[in-house]
Amino acid sequence: MKTQILNLNNWPRCILVLCNFGFVEFLQIVLCNWYFIFSAKPIKYKTADSMTKKETAVLYDDIAKPKTLSRNADPCTAKGCKWPKSGSYVYVPYFISESYSQKERSIIIRGLQSFNVSTCIRFVPWKCGDRDFIYIENKDGCWSYVGRQDGGQYISLNKGGCLHQSVVQHEVLHALGFNHEQVRSDRDTYVRILFENILPDLKYNFEKIETNNLGTPYDFNSVMEYRNDAASKNGKPTIVAKCNPNLKFGNAKEMSANDILRIKRLYECCEYPVDNYTVSN
Repeated sequence: MKTQILNLNNWPRCILVLCNFGFVEFLQIVLCNWYFIFSAKPIKYKTADSMTKKETAVLYDDIAKPKTLSRNADPCTAKGCKWPKSGSYVYVPYFISESYSQKERSIIIRGLQSFNVSTCIRFVPWKCGDRDFIYIENKDGCWSYVGRQDGGQYISLNKGGCLHQSVVQHEVLHALGFNHEQVRSDRDTYVRILFENILPDLKYNFEKIETNNLGTPYDFNSVMEYRNDAASKNGKPTIVAKCNPNLKFGNAKEMSANDILRIKRLYECCEYPVDNYTVSN
């Protein structure tokens, strides 16, 4: 029997599972659910300013902050944040909330599958006993922790604007350990941050951190790059490219070649056996 996560408040389904599988299997599912519920860390987060109705979500202020870290700290700098590697692959257990429709789940699955196709990351269904995992839920806004969090972690993909491949990839990249492009330690070589145009409460999202740039250049096409006017208080640009002040960026539809290269370098998976693994729906 495939272990599943059961909404214990859904009594009709609980009865159905009990009838279909018997008491022992039902008890196993219940125990696994209690493990899942209590192993997840309490979440303290800031919601993302999502989107206009006609465009993909504008992702800023989308990083959940563990209580032990300051706003400006990068968890991947402060402590180990990589997901463990097993052989040639990095297996990341996941569970997708049942609050999504089949069509919505398919968008999320397609986003996860894109990592399987281009890197050695393998998203595998959560099972009883998996302590570290991601739980994709329809919460407020689009947000994630940066890097692996001990004991499980949420990725929020709100139905109201986060269900785009680029947004799924963006938040999953956070969970894998990556931060926004404009906070890179070398960003001043490539862009000017116009703090005078940024909403006061969101300025910390533009402060530099000591990032591991993995030998890759600043990438205006990265799915982790903010738009020119992200968090603007007056409609004016907040990020300007030094090479071309009129350059428009921050509207990537999918991961760039550099995004993929960084995953491979961080997880040391430049060479790995090609398989046909497919993310379960």
